[in-house]
Amino acid sequence: MTNLKSFNIFLESVNLSKYRNSYQKIKLVEMDLDKDIQALYHLYKIYWNEKKFISFDEFYKEYLNDKTNELENFRKKIDMCKTCFYKWLPARIYRTWASIVTQIHWWYVAEQIFWNWTISMSEKLDRSWIDFKIKYKNKELNIQVKKISKSREVRVDKKSRKKVDILNIYYFVPNKKDIDNKFLKDGITFKKTYNDFNNTYIKKDYLKLLDNWFVVFSEWIFKEMKDNYSVLVDKWFDTFSQLLFKDNN
Repeated sequence: MTNLKSFNIFLESVNLSKYRNSYQKIKLVEMDLDKDIQALYHLYKIYWNEKKFISFDEFYKEYLNDKTNELENFRKKIDMCKTCFYKWLPARIYRTWASIVTQIHWWYVAEQIFWNWTISMSEKLDRSWIDFKIKYKNKELNIQVKKISKSREVRVDKKSRKKVDILNIYYFVPNKKDIDNKFLKDGITFKKTYNDFNNTYIKKDYLKLLDNWFVVFSEWIFKEMKDNYSVLVDKWFDTFSQLLFKDNN
């Protein structure tokens, strides 16, 4: 069984509703964590390097056991009571977990398409605003995938942070309420927000919506990336933007 197939099975098994119901009322999830207690290292180590596709609860236990002293130091620094802190912490880590395991899925899709190329991802790259790096014949492409908050035309552009060119790939996902209530009163016609999402991403095989509401990338965008690699590494990102969405106008 391929890594991608195994990871797909893992994602499909996640009970997102359970975690959403458990953590949605905890309002302090936006608080920044110190670098030494962030979960990025553990996520890359477990789900990419070790290929251990464990549940969030198992992941959280491993993280908690490894960071016991650092977490206590942080809790005392922010002066939060122990009960409050350890009620808040899993919600904060879950938010990171759900985001990063989705990113890791992109990498497994990319790995399948770029099987004989070099694909890199790490905590260090992530902190440089790079989700993953593709290298072929001594040419590198830095990629960041960005979820946008409202439906609009998706564009791909070039930005530079620390003198590194990054290909930004934007996508939109409706909130769960819009997905759950996607039909008009006739029960057949989609409401506008979901209809735009469906026409732009689902029908074009750009994204896939799993039964548990995880949204993942299909192989299509990575095939387009591979077929147009020489264009991308020469920084003709506007051309790639037009290529991706040439049938949507």
